[in-house]
Amino acid sequence: MIHAQRSRFFSRAQIVTRALADRPMRRSAPTEPARILVAHHLLLGDTLMLTPLLKKLRARYRHADIAMTVARAVAPLYSGRPYGVRALAWDPRRANPALFGEEPFDLAFVPGDNRYAWLAAAMRSRWIVAFADDRPTAKGWPVDAFARYPNLPGAWGDIVATLVEGTPPRYAQADWPAPDAAPFACPTGDYAVLHVGASSPLKQWPWQRWQQLARWLAARGIQPVWSAGPGEEQVVAQCDPGGQFASYAGKLDLAQIFRLLGTARLLVAPDTGVAHLGRVVNVPTVTLFGPGSAVLCGAGEFWRDSPYRAVTIAPFPCRNQRVLFKRQIDWVQRCGRGVAECPQHLCMPAIGVELVTRAIDELLGSS
Repeated sequence: MIHAQRSRFFSRAQIVTRALADRPMRRSAPTEPARILVAHHLLLGDTLMLTPLLKKLRARYRHADIAMTVARAVAPLYSGRPYGVRALAWDPRRANPALFGEEPFDLAFVPGDNRYAWLAAAMRSRWIVAFADDRPTAKGWPVDAFARYPNLPGAWGDIVATLVEGTPPRYAQADWPAPDAAPFACPTGDYAVLHVGASSPLKQWPWQRWQQLARWLAARGIQPVWSAGPGEEQVVAQCDPGGQFASYAGKLDLAQIFRLLGTARLLVAPDTGVAHLGRVVNVPTVTLFGPGSAVLCGAGEFWRDSPYRAVTIAPFPCRNQRVLFKRQIDWVQRCGRGVAECPQHLCMPAIGVELVTRAIDELLGSS
């Protein structure tokens, strides 16, 4: 732990030092940027929600070299270069010499936490655009132009795309080439991926409900297969103690999960990164929203044509926090509490199996 904290400190110190040393004092907005950077270190789901921004950038700057920093585990998803974007894998806890070996960027966008404006500056970005009102304000000192969140509710992916002028884009399955993936034994026939893992225990659906859903699907000739991340195998063991259905828990990387979803009949998942990946793959997806907002993290306009259903109980009394990336936004309704603050969560157990099966019937009936 101490080593990781020191590594993170030295990495941040390196970024700030480079930003202060290399950034020109006089700057102006470029008219035809040849090199564009999207700077962040977001989780999988938030990273995938940047897709509308990437498509809009490519439409507006057809010949530009567009690069995006991403977490190392996420980078393989971009091996097919969707929208011609280069993924720059990095880890804020380690030295990242490849990032600073990049040629200067004419234009950079910081879609989430403004601390990454310092990364953009350290990578010699000449003009940086980000959202206003992040806290503390020192995080935004390198930013040249601030945009504001809209006053009306919307999907975060659509909102991020407003950082760039132009027509709002729409997703097409052909936009995203399947990434290279190591071989694995993929199911055959009609199967549904039940992804039971989540970034927080508060997003997990009760195992009894997953068990009921698996049996319901099997009775209809759709083979359930279990999915979860590394370390979440015990969640699957609770859902299926007898091992009746195949489990891929902890066995696949993200590129392989992309492949698994690509031939699936259906994906059911909590509001987590794999649910967003389902929309990218264009597999019929049912997403269960407990603490999260089905509006903010839903399909929005960009994925409007994708086979997708959000299942949630709205309104829910404790989904009452209005903060997003440390910004106070009046229309946001979400819950970012941890287990210590919410030891017995109610929002996910409130979602009954019948709500999920109804959404599946609607979705598969229209797919």
